[in-house]
Amino acid sequence: MKTSDNSISRKDFIKSSALAAAGLTLIPNIMAASPFFDNQNISEKGKLSLKNVRLETGFEYEEGEVVATKTGLFYIEIENGKIKSIAPNQPNAKAVDAKEMLMLPAFKDMHIHLDKTFYGDKWQAVRKRTGGVKGMIALEQKMLPEMLKNSTFKAEKMIELLQSKGTSFARSHVNIEPTSKLDSLKNLQKALENQKKGFGAELVAFPQHGVFYTDSVPYLKEAAQMDIDFIGGVDPFTIDGAIEKTVDFTVQLALDHKKGIDIHLHETGESGLNTVEYLIKKVNENPSLKGKTYLSHCFILAKLDKIKQEETAEKLAEAQIGIVSTIPFGSLMMPIPTLYKHNVNVLTGNDSIVDHWNTFGTGSVLQKANLMAQLYGYSTEFLLSRSLKLATANVLPLDDKGSQQWPKAGDQADFVLMNASCSAEAVSRISNVESLVHQGNLVY
Repeated sequence: MKTSDNSISRKDFIKSSALAAAGLTLIPNIMAASPFFDNQNISEKGKLSLKNVRLETGFEYEEGEVVATKTGLFYIEIENGKIKSIAPNQPNAKAVDAKEMLMLPAFKDMHIHLDKTFYGDKWQAVRKRTGGVKGMIALEQKMLPEMLKNSTFKAEKMIELLQSKGTSFARSHVNIEPTSKLDSLKNLQKALENQKKGFGAELVAFPQHGVFYTDSVPYLKEAAQMDIDFIGGVDPFTIDGAIEKTVDFTVQLALDHKKGIDIHLHETGESGLNTVEYLIKKVNENPSLKGKTYLSHCFILAKLDKIKQEETAEKLAEAQIGIVSTIPFGSLMMPIPTLYKHNVNVLTGNDSIVDHWNTFGTGSVLQKANLMAQLYGYSTEFLLSRSLKLATANVLPLDDKGSQQWPKAGDQADFVLMNASCSAEAVSRISNVESLVHQGNLVY
């Protein structure tokens, strides 16, 4: 974006906002009521007007290259949780003053574990690991009973953290196994109910301790009949010792209950590739799962040679299987440009935030977009503008040709306002106008 009075530096936007978010990772929340939205701003009929709202309006070109992003100020009316109209700015109107902040689609964290965290409780760092993933399973079996005692409270605190970073929606994996049984799910559902005016979620029934390694089958079957959206899984070969048996069970359970699938796959060897290829086969045999099936992490893609990466990405796209990546670096850099090239649906999430798996989660998916842009050299104005879609689950204000496509009248009023220094000043998922009164906003 241009750095003139009516625009914002694209580099500063994607860099500074991510740094600001990361810098607050382990600092206790500094919570305050939103300076924009209060009861006096909202009419009894559920209407709200905003003036001085900055929107992206198009690209500027020099010799065919996108060199800047145009912005302008607008007047926006919201009614019953949806955008009613977008009009030229009315600076003198009686309306909430957005103070020339940039309105963007609200962010979405598409891979997180809201059900098990230390966040909001006594600080604990990751413990020394022994025995690989199965060693971690044994550790969880010891820790979970105590963690479950206040997991609803901690989940609510983590939701507030996500909201403070501009996130209004998450896909949360939730432990379903013999230790937690269905308690982890029930506790998280309570937290989501308590936060429903400002936050939405979809849930994955996640057999963290294996489907068959521990007998999670009866609990998964029961969870599938509850209010969840996906059947999960983890490393079928490493944990359960059987790719086909585990994947077949997962696929059939999803089909029987009309759920999606989201499987953790960390394996980087032959078993990892075999799992990917077998899942592609099963989805192609059951087309109703296309567009509803995801592989989280899928580190094997980082280990394939370029030709095999291209071939696998093409097959994933044909089966409409998405990849949910936490944007690892080092030896596990994912071939995200190749996945984008073949139109694979790529999403991101924080995964863990201060728990027994990871000490360094920030809560910011904008930071993930920032990291992705740095790792793959997305330094041009056009590529930086496209990087934002990682944080918004593929919703962008401008299409690839620079035509405005968001927001439009009729869209859900689900947005974040960012100031010139890219701090999240006000965040709301507006399922109804009352949710604008959000007491969990972090004011920078």
